[in-house]
Amino acid sequence: MKLDRLLGILTVLLRNERTNAPYLAGKFEVSRRTIGRDIDALCRAGIPIITYQGSGGGISIAEGYKLDKSILTSDELSGILAALKGIGSVSEKSQLEKTLDKLSPGTEVVMSLTEPIVIDLASHYKGDLTQKIEQIKKAIHEKRLIEFDYYYEKGVSHRHIEPAFVIFYWSSWYVFGFCTLRQDFRLFKLQRLWDLRLCDEIFREREVPPEKRDFHSCLPDDKILVALFDPSLKYQLIETYGFDCFTVTEEGLLRAEIGYTNREYIIAWLLRFGAKVKILEPADIANEIKRIAAEILGIYS
Repeated sequence: MKLDRLLGILTVLLRNERTNAPYLAGKFEVSRRTIGRDIDALCRAGIPIITYQGSGGGISIAEGYKLDKSILTSDELSGILAALKGIGSVSEKSQLEKTLDKLSPGTEVVMSLTEPIVIDLASHYKGDLTQKIEQIKKAIHEKRLIEFDYYYEKGVSHRHIEPAFVIFYWSSWYVFGFCTLRQDFRLFKLQRLWDLRLCDEIFREREVPPEKRDFHSCLPDDKILVALFDPSLKYQLIETYGFDCFTVTEEGLLRAEIGYTNREYIIAWLLRFGAKVKILEPADIANEIKRIAAEILGIYS
């Protein structure tokens, strides 16, 4: 990928006083002509690259610019490496491994790239997830519609969308795009999306309205649950919703007010705790828990 290669070339130039086109061509497995075009692209981006002709010639970044490291500091490169490691946990390895290798520690300039952070964005069905992400990326690049079966609380729906982004949000992967059924931009969770296929139909890229780019608005947590939890569940509340999500009552119970988006999800989450939680609000959640509990009792009685 060109962006990966440009980043890699920039890293080499920041780490070395001077290099040359044959070295860069060999390292990035492209032709010298391609390296020449990449150098031109970096120059157009405002990076002051100097080329030297003749014996002892080569390529370098202007000295003053290199010394103040105003392009990428080692901490910024470290952040890029951490992000690439995360992407690598769900992407095809070959290309990303090359990119990570080009950014590996080698000099003091990038010594902090020995990042003590492990990011794994995959899940227990990583193989399917990786395949879906690669298919969607291909569809976005080629401007091709995708179709799939989508499973949600009302059943299953067959959708065609014009994919725009693959998003990791709130611990889950989503595809964001224009849904031809709803005639609007929608967010679809990849775990609920199956039988994904690329269509032959080509779409013209749409401009995403600014308000649609606020992905939090697609998953609002504006519904409020109020419940009393047993003190033994304190770690569960802290892990899921943070330290400030509850107060301690005079009886020693944990009174939590929690925002939620999906009714079915919050009910399933509450059922995990059995008799160690009592729902105060809303009434329909409490009634649904009672109904499910009665059904369970009926099964075992």
